[in-house]
Amino acid sequence: QENRGVSLARNAGLAAATGDYIGFVDADDYIEPDMYERLYDCAVMDDCDVVVSNMESEIEGRTVVTRYPFKVNELLGRDYIRNEILPYLLMADHLNTAVNKLYKRSVAAAGRVAFPERVPLGEDGMFNMSFFSCASTMKYIDYTGYHYREVAGSATRNIAGKDYFHRALEVYRMEPPAFYKEMMPPGRIKQLKSVRLIHNTVSLIYIYFKPGSDMSFRQRYVYVKRMITDPYVRESLPVYYEKRTGSIGRYERWLLAMIRAKFTFGLLCAAAYSRIRSA
Repeated sequence: QENRGVSLARNAGLAAATGDYIGFVDADDYIEPDMYERLYDCAVMDDCDVVVSNMESEIEGRTVVTRYPFKVNELLGRDYIRNEILPYLLMADHLNTAVNKLYKRSVAAAGRVAFPERVPLGEDGMFNMSFFSCASTMKYIDYTGYHYREVAGSATRNIAGKDYFHRALEVYRMEPPAFYKEMMPPGRIKQLKSVRLIHNTVSLIYIYFKPGSDMSFRQRYVYVKRMITDPYVRESLPVYYEKRTGSIGRYERWLLAMIRAKFTFGLLCAAAYSRIRSA
């Protein structure tokens, strides 16, 4: 069909699919030849509603494998999905992608699960929240068959053309699907969303302080200053500390202290140090 966006294309694929399971691959990425065979064999072994795998990312010339803190190679039931997976989707971004999973088509059809249209980013996360809320069983396998490649102009990394912090604030302010309110109290929802916002803010500080020609240094500096002084970030910081007590490393504690002190220059130095250390 005519290119009218990721959600419309994927929903067209969902409508046209006839197999028992469905998966998604983005145009710039590639998969191992045996990826879907591995995921399918795992799914049909226990008639599983969804299988989750790792994914490898190529970012700034470095290879990073994303793994998850879930039970491996076990059939996980409804209680595990409600207590571990759905909260994790609210708290973190890196499970949101649809490309490293295999979904049972009948579950999506019965729950009328589809990708939301007319949203600039985050459609995968919304799809996964809806799908996992309908799923009864799942598996996580420690297998990496999907390879994500970051390219210039990517919809997920175009800092000059997209206001990513604004998008992070939209996600923070957005009401989660109604079933979350049935699962947990409002304070728990706020806590998970606060962790996500602070994680995103820290990631964006590193991205916007990376030298490049798409934005001037002054623009980058002002942007980061606006992030760390934003009222939602200020209200989320103490909630983040409460949630992460005992698990914050020295470098992260240093970054958070500078955010709390609104020390933009210190964050610039920290981002430069991180790049040197990773080189």
